Amino acid sequence: MRYSIIRLFDYSIISLALCATGCFNEPEPAYKSVPAENRVYLSDKGLKDLKSCAALRSGKDSASPLGMDYLNLDRNQLTNVDAVAKLEGLKWLRLNDNRLSALPDLKGLVNLRRIYLKNNGFKAVPETLKDLPALTDIDLSGNPLKEVPAWLAEKKGLKNLSFSRTQVSKLPENLEAWKSLQSLQLGDLNISAAEMARIRKALPNVAIVF
Repeated sequence: MRYSIIRLFDYSIISLALCATGCFNEPEPAYKSVPAENRVYLSDKGLKDLKSCAALRSGKDSASPLGMDYLNLDRNQLTNVDAVAKLEGLKWLRLNDNRLSALPDLKGLVNLRRIYLKNNGFKAVPETLKDLPALTDIDLSGNPLKEVPAWLAEKKGLKNLSFSRTQVSKLPENLEAWKSLQSLQLGDLNISAAEMARIRKALPNVAIVF
């Protein structure tokens, strides 16, 4: 029994350490599951819009946009990403460090699993995420959003969520659908001790970082 407790304690520490270093920094098994020919990298290009972006019309090495699994648009100056709504085969979308405050209607992206929106201008969780049935990972850290909507807490199938460095101070009352989460990042938030205790009690098997 003592050995089991120690093993469980060690596992919890390892899980929290991994989350602290970034559950959203392209976990290797998931990353390798995306074929190299279906990845498109447009990060750090100084892009202000996507209207003239040939890569989104033809894909990498002239592949079809419908075969594009992964799109990295990190660290640009984008305020509008309407063009990505047409990439129906997309599974992985990185939009970190841009100037976004809204997303287009993405309901056509039925295969999208991961969306990373860190360090933008979102004041609310984009409601279009509700319509994405395959979604597992959402990173909204570093945005000025103040609350997590009830519909997101009711969304099943999610694995990794981050609201760190936002203005969120509490989570919805019903967290039943989040019991299957692997990680929940709530770092640098103004959350009371009582709220932390409530969240831990509601999600006993989730690696939570406060």
